[in-house]
Amino acid sequence: LSRITARWPHLLLIGVLGVGAFNSLQYLALVTSSPINVTLVAASMPVWMLAVGALCFGAKPTGRQLAGAALGLAGVLTVIGRGSLQALLAVHFVPGDLYILVAIIGWAFYSWLLARPPAHMQGRERPDWNWAGFLLVQSLFGVAAASVFTAGEQWAGAAPIQWSWGVAAALLYVAVGPSVLAYRCWGLGVAEGGPTLAAFFNNLTPLFAAVLSTLVLGDSPQPYHAAAFGLIVGGIAVSLQRGAVQKVPG
Repeated sequence: LSRITARWPHLLLIGVLGVGAFNSLQYLALVTSSPINVTLVAASMPVWMLAVGALCFGAKPTGRQLAGAALGLAGVLTVIGRGSLQALLAVHFVPGDLYILVAIIGWAFYSWLLARPPAHMQGRERPDWNWAGFLLVQSLFGVAAASVFTAGEQWAGAAPIQWSWGVAAALLYVAVGPSVLAYRCWGLGVAEGGPTLAAFFNNLTPLFAAVLSTLVLGDSPQPYHAAAFGLIVGGIAVSLQRGAVQKVPG
């Protein structure tokens, strides 16, 4: 407990940014905005990751990283617009899009704080927590923050939860998949490749959505899916460069 109390400001910050605010704002965005808008705004993550790294952590982006971000964003826009510029221009933004934008910027700070922790979280000063212990501590602070957000949402007049077995199953999936497994994988990705490289893989989300739509809903794949895949993977490949990988503890 003493190891937590001695480091609580940093642990609170990453817990709020990475667990509490990110998840709360993302789900709130899906309530007040459309999935396509949320995906479009979330696709800007590599740009914000580069900006936060450059402005706050002294990580100057390379030309290859900027080119990779542009290619990846082009691939995401291809999916969202279904290969049509007219369809892409028809997308309308609503106030709820601001929620996911704030969530993405907060996630960029969270990722850089994992890669560039303060002195008391480095080397011998770092507590001997394994990944599960470190994630648990983050989650405790994050859940506390999310509880505050939930209380505020209910106070503002949000509809109460209608409990059912389907809702319980969805919560179980969220608790295991997008939470424990996803956060562990993201932490490993940031540790091995750095926040900027990890962010490029976020652009695969719209492509995965298209694939799942084909498998689950029976939608047929379209040529623009292949074009988007090429652009997104090309962006990841271009962004890779020797010497850019920075390992972090944990």
